[in-house]
Amino acid sequence: MSTRILPAVGDADAARSITTLLSQLPDAEPAGPLGDSTALLDTLARLAAESLDELPEVVLVHERIGPVPALELIREVALRFPAVGVVLVTADASPGLYSAAMDSGARGLVGLPLSYEELAQRVQAAAGWSVGVRRHLGAGAEVFTGPGGTVVTVSGAKGGVGATVTAVQLALAAQASGHTVALVDMDLQSGDIASFLDVQFRRSIVDLAAISDISPRVLSDAVFSHGSGLALLLAPGEGERGEEVSDRSARQIVSALRSRYEVVVIDCGSQMNGANAAAIEMADIALLVTTPDVVAVRGAKRIVRMWDRLQIRKAEETTTLVNRYSRNTEIQPPLIQKITGTRIAGTAIPANFKELQGAVDAGRMHELDAKSVVKQALWALAGELGLVKVPAGAEGSGKYKNDRGSIGRSRRRGDSAGRGKSD
Repeated sequence: MSTRILPAVGDADAARSITTLLSQLPDAEPAGPLGDSTALLDTLARLAAESLDELPEVVLVHERIGPVPALELIREVALRFPAVGVVLVTADASPGLYSAAMDSGARGLVGLPLSYEELAQRVQAAAGWSVGVRRHLGAGAEVFTGPGGTVVTVSGAKGGVGATVTAVQLALAAQASGHTVALVDMDLQSGDIASFLDVQFRRSIVDLAAISDISPRVLSDAVFSHGSGLALLLAPGEGERGEEVSDRSARQIVSALRSRYEVVVIDCGSQMNGANAAAIEMADIALLVTTPDVVAVRGAKRIVRMWDRLQIRKAEETTTLVNRYSRNTEIQPPLIQKITGTRIAGTAIPANFKELQGAVDAGRMHELDAKSVVKQALWALAGELGLVKVPAGAEGSGKYKNDRGSIGRSRRRGDSAGRGKSD
């Protein structure tokens, strides 16, 4: 039986060296090397969507891979594709790094400069482990499988622009269409999702922060099963505990949720920290909510520029939602698009807070009247983003449609269709 090997190597010289040695291994089918972490994850997701059997038995991760660091990438691959054996290629063969690599989910470590004998041994061991896991999966083991769901982050240009209402309604719309949906409150210091949905639950995202191996059972213990059908992962009741959620733990939590649910909606609030920055970087869709006023639009511009400076997300990879829109406002969506350099959602949310007031005060946002024009617009937005299946002719129920139509579900840095920078 041949062993399929997929190398992920960010360094051109190292890629040539690894490819040469891999071609000499007996019964090996090495694929062409991938140059970054995003290409690797997208390739594995595409193969897993076809069949578990399409995944390579072994993935080689070079220490110079990016933009996601090697150990974090190994952890994400291990979480999302548990039937793949991952081997780290590194010049640092110290016991400390070996232990860290094993904790991240690697099945072996190969030192640099490369040795044919060591590479062959590690690849063979990882391949054997992969074959065994696949037999176990065939017996119905309770582990994460599949290509993973769509992750949507919702951020506010400033406080009070409606990010939480948007996140809640997007999640409800996706769930109503038949998807399994997780709604995550990553506004770690002042999250309000529990209040909006009348939930009292002691567990929170902090309970997952220190866990190195988030199994389905561990995850299910931390989420709250809401009567609406949503799975809720809440912010901590004590805001200061939000500091316990690091960017590394956030990546692991998002990966676990993506592997478990078809749609993951994350409310990131309006304050940036390492955890929600990691979520935004990982997201398939990053939504930035603003209102059509000077202060909010300036806030949106600052956030977009900050994301770009910190290499979290590019402006053209961000979608801006205009909330509380009116044709009479001086600042219209095309101007916001020009100022921020982002893509503007084709659906804008009308200014009609009065119809939300009762549901907000009662903590019953999931029971918002179906006749509400705000709810109708937000559910239309969910269809535009590809989170629900929209019937023919139902698009464009929002007040404002731009000429770019649906945003769709193209993965970040994947299919470039429709991803060009707005004019």
